[in-house]
Amino acid sequence: MHAAARAGRDLFRVATVDHALRPGSADEALGVGRLATELGLVHTILTWDAPRHGSRIQASARGARYKLLTDHAARIGAGLILTAHTLDDQAETVLMRLIAGSGPSGLAGMRDERPLAPGIRLVRPFLSLSKADLVAYCEMHRLPFLRDPSNTDERFTRARLRRLLPLLAEEGLNATRLARLAIRAGRDDAALRQRAEAVLAEIMRRDEGGLRLDGQSLRREPCAIVLRVVDAALDTVAPAHEAPVPKRLERLEALVLDALLPALAEGRALRRTLRGVLIEAEGEGTIRLVVAPPRRAPDRRR
Repeated sequence: MHAAARAGRDLFRVATVDHALRPGSADEALGVGRLATELGLVHTILTWDAPRHGSRIQASARGARYKLLTDHAARIGAGLILTAHTLDDQAETVLMRLIAGSGPSGLAGMRDERPLAPGIRLVRPFLSLSKADLVAYCEMHRLPFLRDPSNTDERFTRARLRRLLPLLAEEGLNATRLARLAIRAGRDDAALRQRAEAVLAEIMRRDEGGLRLDGQSLRREPCAIVLRVVDAALDTVAPAHEAPVPKRLERLEALVLDALLPALAEGRALRRTLRGVLIEAEGEGTIRLVVAPPRRAPDRRR
C-alpha cells in the first residue's frame, strides 16, 4: 500500500478479504483500512460468509478469496489484482507440490501473472522478494504490519512445512533454490504445453457439444505431450470442473497411461469418466469427449 500510494493514489484500490476463520480477523481488516485511509487509498473489506465444511478449509478459503477479489475487481473496473506473495510463499508451495509428487506444471509453483477472468489478471509483484525484505521495508518506513497466527497453526500442511524449511536450508535446500526450481520447471512446462496445444489443434474437431480427437495420431506423441493434450481437452469440454490438485496428475496418468493408450494400441473400445467428462475410445481410434451425464442417485427403496 505504501508503494502504491507513492506511485499514484488514483491508480490503486485496496481490498482485504476477511475469511472470518478466527477471532480478531475483522479487527485486523479494519486496521488495514485505517492504514489505507492514512495513505489516501480507498479500502474495501470483502467478507467470506459462506458455510464452511469439510477438511480442506484452506483450499476452500483460497477459492473464496480469489472469487471475492475477482468479483470486486469486475465491479470497480480493475484489470489487475496484485497480491503480496513472496519468495518464501513460493518455496513453501514448491515444497508442498514436491511432496505431493507433482510434475513440472505443479513444481512451477505460483505464476507471477495469470488470468483470473476475462479482462482481469492476477499479478504477484513481490514473488522474487523474501518475507524478510518486506518486513525490513516496513520497519524502515515505520509501517505497522501483522503476523498471521494461522501461519504457525500446525493443523495446516503449509504451517508444518514452514517449520521444516530452516532444517532443509541447512542442507542447502533454501527458499532461493526452491524458487529457482520453480522457474526451471516453469520453462519446461511452458515448452511442453506449447507443443501440446499445437498437437491438440491438429487432431481435434468439435462435435455434438464435445470434442473428437484422432487417437492414432495422438498415441504417436511422447507420453508427456499426450498427458497435456488430454488434460487440455478435458478443460475445453468442462472448464468449470475443479479437480483436487494433489490427485489431478495421478488420475490423469491412470486414465491415459494405464487405460487410454493401451486401448488405442490394441484397437479396443474404452469408456471412462474423469473430471466431469465422459471419454470414449472407439475401435477405429477416435476419442470422443463430452460432458458426463449427472450421476443417478442410488435407489434406496427395498
